[in-house]
Parts: sequence; structure tokens; C-alpha cells
Amino acid sequence: FYRLSARLDGPTYASCAGHLQDLLCQECSPYAAHLYDAEDPSTPVRTIPGLCQDYCRQVWQKCRSIFRYLSADEELIALENNMAKFCRYLSLEDTDYCFPHLLANQNLNQNLGLVTADAEGCLQLCLVEVANGLRNPVAMVHANDGTHRFFIAEQVGLVWTYLPDRSRLEKPFLNISEAVLTSPWEGDERGFLGIVFHPKFKFNGKVYVYYSVEVRYEERIRISEFRISPADMNALDHGSERIILEIEEPASNHNGGELLFGDDGYLYIFTGDGGMAGDPFGTFGNAQNKSTLLGKVLRIDVNNNDRGPLYRIPPDNPFLNDPKARPEIYAYGVRNMWRCSFDRGEPHTKEGKGRLFCGDVGQNKYEEIDIVEKGKNYGWRAREGFSCYDKKLCTNSSMDDVLPIYAYPHKMGKSVTGGYVYRGCESPNLNGLYIFGDFMSGRLMSLKEDHATGEWQYSEICMGTGQTCMFPGLINNYYQYIISFAEDEAGELYFMSTGVPSATAPHGVVYKVVDTSRRAPPGKCRVEPSSVKVKSKRIQFVPKEKLIVKTPTPRPRLKAVTEAPRGGRPDPQTPRTPVVDWVGQAPPPGNQSRTPTTPAPSGRASKPRKGGERRGQRRKKKPPGTAPPLRNGAVRLMEQRGRGRSWGRVEVYIDGEWGTVCDDGWSSLAAAVVCRQLGFPYVVRASKKAEFGEGTSLRILLDDVQCSGQEKTLLECTHTDIGTHNCSHEEDAGVVCSQEEVAEW
Repeated sequence: FYRLSARLDGPTYASCAGHLQDLLCQECSPYAAHLYDAEDPSTPVRTIPGLCQDYCRQVWQKCRSIFRYLSADEELIALENNMAKFCRYLSLEDTDYCFPHLLANQNLNQNLGLVTADAEGCLQLCLVEVANGLRNPVAMVHANDGTHRFFIAEQVGLVWTYLPDRSRLEKPFLNISEAVLTSPWEGDERGFLGIVFHPKFKFNGKVYVYYSVEVRYEERIRISEFRISPADMNALDHGSERIILEIEEPASNHNGGELLFGDDGYLYIFTGDGGMAGDPFGTFGNAQNKSTLLGKVLRIDVNNNDRGPLYRIPPDNPFLNDPKARPEIYAYGVRNMWRCSFDRGEPHTKEGKGRLFCGDVGQNKYEEIDIVEKGKNYGWRAREGFSCYDKKLCTNSSMDDVLPIYAYPHKMGKSVTGGYVYRGCESPNLNGLYIFGDFMSGRLMSLKEDHATGEWQYSEICMGTGQTCMFPGLINNYYQYIISFAEDEAGELYFMSTGVPSATAPHGVVYKVVDTSRRAPPGKCRVEPSSVKVKSKRIQFVPKEKLIVKTPTPRPRLKAVTEAPRGGRPDPQTPRTPVVDWVGQAPPPGNQSRTPTTPAPSGRASKPRKGGERRGQRRKKKPPGTAPPLRNGAVRLMEQRGRGRSWGRVEVYIDGEWGTVCDDGWSSLAAAVVCRQLGFPYVVRASKKAEFGEGTSLRILLDDVQCSGQEKTLLECTHTDIGTHNCSHEEDAGVVCSQEEVAEW
């Protein structure tokens, strides 16, 4: 401002300095992305904010000369002497956002600083596809070296280098797939599980990895150190591996897998409780036993370890002087923490910096989010969430365990995936929001701290509808199984998910989280990556996912199905913000789009499955007398009808016989296929556990039916072999279909 105002003569300064300052300051406006038309990458960013016509005419009358100093746009300067064309050039199509009227627009400003939410309070966010074709991407990390590369690890034991333009290098950053213990079985928890770069990687080239290994028929978790290759900055020296720590695993599940460096420079390692169910090891389980490293958060010092011991014990570790405890232990009483993160802190005040957030996977009832602190006991196996699991241990007053900041029941999801507190630049309204998910249900969720009470307020995250995500490059759908979350070097938030949770299935996708309700000013978040010497072939990124536009889009009804417990120490049954369950419509035939959290259209996936439902059109009925003979996949309901609805047990026709569908994972997506076949556009509910009676006179023909919602019949969905099942008629599936949206059922 001072540099430009110095060019103005006295009378012009007196009349125009205020306008000059106002126009310059719009670059920092919460609406800068709209004012400068910066949200559409296909159009050039404006050099002058969009102006309201009356204000433009006022400025043009006395101060049009200042625009020469504000912009080098030759077309604008050429129009300087024609007020009508000049102001038309500076106008915006969306007049709600023109300056200065937007400052007084109550509709725009009443929720400034808040993420846009729907009527039920579900936060509306969008996504950018960043990478695809990955085999169970378990981690994405950066080197914090100024290059803004990111490195994505697959469960099979490969790590890939991605450049800032999203291209991938053909040569892996690391390939230890021959050493990693895993399998193609869906849900196998073993494999390559974690990777972290040393805080001084730029100088020492050290990287640490966490993976499963078999040594003489004994399963172990291994923490190893690698060094960067002296010949290639995008590859590790595979011969440089040094095993820092190995821990025997008594079972194949609950392997933990997180590695982090804290602000203190120490390496944090997060182990599971050893597996099986209920931590059955010893008198009180591994998690409560401080003489074992299982079920713990460990902290070790790997700095300056080129000579002497591979790691040392930090001098302030809490159990250093306890002869009955392992000195590596930082915190204990954890079941299987899956994905943890350190809070970067509020960008300006640094409030919250260094807090350690973890998602701890539950046993039978609850998933939880913890803030981990030195020396604390997080309660497992005495407690699961806020609830007692081992009642004898739970009543032990000496436990002094720390309750989670949030826990949710298994009606909402069965395997928490911890996330991050957003501290990035591009989506300011997300600042301070802890965003996490659930692997099984595919829910995205968030917590925001109430500083007045110290409690954490829950909000569900939904994919944007309507025009929320209708910007170039944005999508509003993702695969169901949320494996992990990540930050890039600039602090922007990502998550990884897949449609088939197998270590060998190449269905994994990485998504960047975007909030379109408020974008950062143009140029504010620009980064200048350091140069990267590339010796491997680049594979250009080709996005595959599409924005789902629903036409028409009548609003689905929401019904509360469960409530989450409060933070602090209340009773675990205390109600909290309602969680919603979508009541969907059956999709139109042939629609190949995928909905938010919908499983992949190919391959089988483990039970249970949940997903969003699709909206579509009614199939026309054929006139009487023209019905074709029964074909494989035909369905019928042993039913009742009334007021445009039909409900009953689902029976399916296969190879000349009618039979039932038996599946405790029966979902609304499968129900949508049935309802569409029967001519009903709406799914009210997918029914389980023989709600509409047991078909004991028929064979069970289908089990483990998993649909994407696009199929014409249940036979096109993934399922077990015809007639093969592991259930009884007590789990016969049913549906409730309707010709119209149903307010209540």
C-alpha cells in the first residue's frame, strides 16, 4: 500500500487512498477465492477483485488512474476510458460476492468461520483424488525437506515416491516385500504398517519402518532403520537396514503399526496388545503389564546412534526407575492404536502444539479417541471406551486410568482409524477440527474442542451435495474402507481407503480433504518445492474418480440410530449428538457412478459392510400378460403391502428354485437392488435376522451378498457360491420398499 500510494499526487491520494487500501486488502478476505475467481483453474486469476457495479462507477469517476498501479492487465487498461465496459469487465457473475456488498450480506456472513453443514449438522466436505491403483495404502508421509514429495506405503511392503505434481516414480522408494509377512486374506492385519522420516532426514538421510516378519516360525514386529541411497535421493539403500527393535507377536492380529517423531526428537512406537480377543495374556493382560512392550506407547532415542547402542532411553521416560517395568514405555493400557498424530498447533498462537491423538480399536462395543500423555494408563483391558470390559479390573481403584476424549458404539463403526487435527492453510474453517474415520463403516467424523468446558463436540462428515463440490477437480465420493490419514508437508489433510481390504488388491485411493465453504486467499498457500533430481521414469497421474451429481436430488430423510457418549467421565450410555442413517432410493439401471463410502463394484469384502445409498428412478411395469418367464436372479417378497409400500422376506430364483438370502451384513445397497427389480424407487430399510419370518421350507441360496448399488440383480453382486453359506434361516434378509419418501416407518 505504501509503495503504491507514494505514486499518487496529493489530490488523488486524498480521494483515492482509501479505495486503494480496500482493494489491496481483499486479497486477505475470507471470500478472496470468489472475489478473484480463483476456484476455477480453467480461468485466469483476476488481478482486481470483482466489484459491484455501483461501487465500480463511483471509483471510476475519480480514481480510475489507481488501477494502473494495481494491475498489469492490458485489456483492463485499454477499457479505462469507457466506464460501462470497464465496470462490466470487473463484474462477477455471482453478484452476491461482489465487493463491497458482500461485507453486508447477512446470508454470507452469519456462518463465517464455520464449515457448511446440512440441516442435520453433517459437515459438507469435498475431495481431490491424489493417487490410485494402490494395494492397501497404509501410510503416507513426507520428508520435511522442502521438496514436498510424499511417500505412500503399501501393506505388501513397497513404498512409492510421488512428486508435487502427483506423478509417481517407477522405481520404488523401498521394496521389502520379500521380507514382509502378510497375505491376500481380507482383513489380515500383518504387513508393512508404518514409516517415518527422521526430523533431520535432510542431513542424515534416515528413515524408520515398522513391519511384520517371521523369524524361525515366530511372528514378530520389527522396527528398522534405513538410509537414503547415495546414488538416488528417491530410493533407500536396501543394504543399509539396521534392526532397531523386534517384539514377538503371540497372535497374528493387533500388531499396532504407528511410528512418529515428536517435537522432542524422540521416536514413538505404538504396539498392539498381542492379539486374540480380550488380551488373554497373563493375569491382567499384556496392556496392563509394564514388563512387556505389547499394548504400549514406546519412546526411544535413535539420535546419534551410528556408534554405540542402536537406541537409548530418554532420561525423562516415566518408568525408567521402575525395576518391574520396561524403560521404553511412555504410556500403557492400549489395545491396538491404529493411527496417531501430533498436533502442529494453531498456526499463529501454536495452541495445542504437541498433543498426541490416537484412535484405539475396541473389542466388542466401543471405539475410542485418546490424547496420550506421558506415564498414563489408558485402561485396556479393564475398560473399553467409557465402559467396563473386565469388571474385576475396572473396579480396582489403583488403575487410575485416563478416559478417552470420545468413544462411539459399534452401531456407528467397528474399527476406528485415527486422524489429524487440521492445521493446514487452504481450508481455514477446518482449523482445530480433529478429523478421523472408521475402517468398517466408512464414516468420516470430526471432533472440535469446546474450550469453555474442555469437552469435544462430535460432528459427522458427509460428502458435499448440490453445488458444494461442483468445482473442477473435486469429487464427492470415496471407497468405504478407510485405512489411514496423512498430512503433507504444508499441513493439508488426506486419507487413504480401498474398496477391497486385501493387501494384494489394487483398489486403494488417496484423497485430499477440501472445504469449499471458505478457501484461503489466492497465493497465500503457494509453496515453492525444492528441486528433486529424478533418475527414475515418471508415471503421470490419471484420476479415475468422478463427481456424483444426483438429478433430481430430493433430500433423503435422516433418522437417528445411535448416540455417542460424552467426553470426560460420564456414564457411557449418556446421549450425545445423534448419528444419522441414510434412507436411500434404488439407483437407476446402468448408472456407473459410485456413492460416498460405497464398496468397490468388484471383488468380495469382509463383513459387515455399510455404505451410502443411491437415488434413482422407478422402473416401468410391463402390461399384464407380457411378463417374461422367470430368469436367474428374479426376486420376490413374502410380503405385506399397503399405501405404496411393500415389505417382506427376500426370496431369489436361481437355477429353477426359489431360496432365501441369509446375511448378517445385509445392507441398504443390496436392498436397493431388490427394490428396483420389484419396481420401487425407494429403499426404506434393509431388514435382518428374519424380521419378516424364516423361510425354513426353502434352501439358503445366497450369503455374504455385497453390492455397490449398481447391479441389476443380486447375482451380479459379490457373494459366496450358490447354496454355500455359514448362516441359518434366523438371519434371513428382508426389505422395506416404497414408491415415495417415507417420513417414518
